[in-house]
Amino acid sequence: MSEGLVIIPTYNEIENIEKIIRAVLALSISFDVLVVDDGSPDGTGAKVTQLMKEFPSRLYLENRIGKSGLGTAYIHGFKWALKRDYQYVFEMDADFSHNPKDLVRLLESSKNENADVVIGSRYISGVNVVNWPLSRVLMSYFASIYVKMVMGFKVHDATSGFICYRRRVLEGVNLEKVRFVGYAFQIEMKYRASVKGFKLLEIPIIFTDRTKGESKMSNAIISEAVFGVITLRLKKFFRKL
Repeated sequence: MSEGLVIIPTYNEIENIEKIIRAVLALSISFDVLVVDDGSPDGTGAKVTQLMKEFPSRLYLENRIGKSGLGTAYIHGFKWALKRDYQYVFEMDADFSHNPKDLVRLLESSKNENADVVIGSRYISGVNVVNWPLSRVLMSYFASIYVKMVMGFKVHDATSGFICYRRRVLEGVNLEKVRFVGYAFQIEMKYRASVKGFKLLEIPIIFTDRTKGESKMSNAIISEAVFGVITLRLKKFFRKL
């Protein structure tokens, strides 16, 4: 078993899933992969099952019934990891918007800098986003500014979904209390880790928009992030976080 587990949540990622799995498992440093699939009707889960025969003890699949949201998929994966001996747990998208090679940088940064949470940041050194329309870039960039203003949070890319968590973070944050599922989930996990006193570190990455498959972004996810930030701030104020 590797010391690091990469969690990849999926829903209808048949065009990307095999390539992303092979890319991760071919890295110079050994990572295991857990795919958490929400009953994809396009056969994503079946493809993973097929690949598991080729990569026994390195590739795993958790099938869930129905599309339950990104946040609940990651929480499911975190709990799965904590039942095993993984010391580093990673979040990564299936669509190659995150470069698999950067997993090595996240891991090494955590070890070398003694960081508990390492965030692959689009905005720590300018705006490093490729193929997004300007409207999407502005929405994401100003969302992070909004988070810093409302919450007094120093993270430049609060909605980043490319992250390395040390095991102790997932053990120290009460996963049962995490409520949000989209962008707000990413903000909530980072914020809870920060409130608990864990060390957060951002390293620059280049984010490239997907070329295959469809984005899962929706107005409901955006609204959750906007109002979720205020909710988190109030919970901390009243010591109910």
